[in-house]
Amino acid sequence: MSINDNGSTAVASAIVAVALQFAATAQTVSLQCVPQRAPYLSPTALAASGDGKTLYIACATANCIVCLDTASRVVLGSIPVPEPPSGLVLSAEERRLFVTCAAPESAVCVIDLGQAFASAASPGRCNASTLQRSNAPTPPPAAAALTSRIVARITTGHTAMAPTLSLDGKMLYVCNRFNDCIGVIDLAAGKEVGRIPVRREPVAAALTRDGKHLLVANHLHNEAANAAYVAAVVSAIDLAQGKVTAEFLLPDGSGALKDIRISPDGKYAAVTHILAQYRPAAGNLRSLWMNANALTVIDLGRMEVLATTLLDDRGRGAANPWGMAWSADGSTLLVAHAGTHELSLIDFAALLKKLLQLPAPFDSLKARGSAYAESQPMGYSVPFFAGSRRRVKLPAGDLGPRAVTIAGHTAYVANYFSDTLSVIDLSNTNSKPESIPLHKSEIRNPKSEINEVRKGEFFFHDASICYQGWQSCASCHPGGARADGLNWDLLNDGVGNPKNTKSLLFAFQTPPAMWLGVRETAETAVRAGIKHILFTQQPEEVGAAIDAYLKSLRPVPSPHLVRGKLSAAARRGEKVFSRAGCAECHPPPLFTDLHQYDVGTRRAFDGPTVKFDTPALVELWRTAPYLHDGSAATVREVLTSRNPHDRHGKTSNLTSQEITNLCAYLLSL
Repeated sequence: MSINDNGSTAVASAIVAVALQFAATAQTVSLQCVPQRAPYLSPTALAASGDGKTLYIACATANCIVCLDTASRVVLGSIPVPEPPSGLVLSAEERRLFVTCAAPESAVCVIDLGQAFASAASPGRCNASTLQRSNAPTPPPAAAALTSRIVARITTGHTAMAPTLSLDGKMLYVCNRFNDCIGVIDLAAGKEVGRIPVRREPVAAALTRDGKHLLVANHLHNEAANAAYVAAVVSAIDLAQGKVTAEFLLPDGSGALKDIRISPDGKYAAVTHILAQYRPAAGNLRSLWMNANALTVIDLGRMEVLATTLLDDRGRGAANPWGMAWSADGSTLLVAHAGTHELSLIDFAALLKKLLQLPAPFDSLKARGSAYAESQPMGYSVPFFAGSRRRVKLPAGDLGPRAVTIAGHTAYVANYFSDTLSVIDLSNTNSKPESIPLHKSEIRNPKSEINEVRKGEFFFHDASICYQGWQSCASCHPGGARADGLNWDLLNDGVGNPKNTKSLLFAFQTPPAMWLGVRETAETAVRAGIKHILFTQQPEEVGAAIDAYLKSLRPVPSPHLVRGKLSAAARRGEKVFSRAGCAECHPPPLFTDLHQYDVGTRRAFDGPTVKFDTPALVELWRTAPYLHDGSAATVREVLTSRNPHDRHGKTSNLTSQEITNLCAYLLSL
């Protein structure tokens, strides 16, 4: 079944077909540790044993780690974990598996693989001899038996992910995404012993070969959206000093960073990200791309950005680059494209030769906020990828690749939406990718249908419903339909008046849509977005499914809460919120009155009578920058320098401490 620019119906059929295939081919295979059956697995992270014979797969929506024997391609069983697994790493001797389990108070689960598969021939290996095979499903065991494989649970921060071990195996570093920090875990003590602040939403990390630095990919930028230079950065942490000592500036418009990997020789780091052409008015993709998809290479010897290249081809986008993997000899770099359902196989030596011939991307000594970015063409003339790589389309029905790993000469790709692994023989360029269904009846319910919410989540991330596959809805709304933090000059309300991207949380409950309310409902906005931003016409079932997905979104608890409750400062701020008149326009529970106002932030091209929609304040903590033009980098700026004449709250007479308390309350919503 093919998927093309207008193949949304085929894609939906492919999702359903995959589910039916799973139901038809499922075997009754179970381990002693079997979780309750989940409707979907959603494989999101991979770890391979050193000999390449065993693959561990983190399944985010099934709360389990699936074990695969790569020789037989048989799913041997699963190990349940208490929260959605977001990352995993094996210890050097491969007896223990460290799994980050994402939650407002996350846990690192330490799994003793020798216990989990006690009768295996070698420690840390799944083995078919441990399995019970029968014609009848094995009932789930008691809770005590389920948790016996987890030998330790270490508490860490909000939405932990991307665990990285120190070279000596004594320390574990995790990205506490919504605490904007790296958690430092002493494994012998079994506790987090420190936190290292980074820019914003760390989502991936890699240890340099000498073990001295941890490179951290920050998902989003943290400056005002109307600044001269707006881009996410890679932080370099000196582990001996326990702090960030360098930052790698990516091209203006860089965001939605997903992965960072260091070459086996330790000389280079590679980062996947989106490169947004957000400064000019958004035009037709036939003449000007909006979101391109990029790879930035960092020279670790000189500790500076070497160059950035677009992973797209002219006339063929490669949307939403996600996970990466390097071959053992460093000759090949693999990049998964979650939006176009394919894999790039990059000849790194050839790429490096071309990148070294490019002019320096920008002087790292130039300060943020300089006029440099405004004087340069968008993306400083970032070149398209030419040669040196092979774009491999995954098997039909393998959808949403998010993680990739290499075992020997074989690449394995985890496909989030189809619950499959794609298998690619790297030693044979003529070989065709194969697909391995991960479904087993004890892990996933074989009778569950692909419901509207799941279809909508898929379409939201699917670039095959976009002209030439340049972008998906998630390109501007990453992180679960939230916001990229950029100002876009969309053509639905004139030219020259860019607006900050709004989170889509509660978009359907808070009409109208868009900052100027130019779309009466979110349903209208979804269909207009498909037509005018993705530049295709889609069947109504696509828009309806996306509606269902967006309606299903729920807020993530704020990292500013203390054990799920307001802090003392936030409780004081709640009283200030009422006293300052904020509640008049932002009444709970959604904290909006659904009306539009002139709040004193109009600009020249906004028009003399323009009024702005009152935004909901739920999840305000994760939607910076603020106001319709993104001119406030922080909530404090919203209440002070960006509140002329007290037009959004009577804050001019508040003391500094009252402002601090009010910020604490707003950031807790």
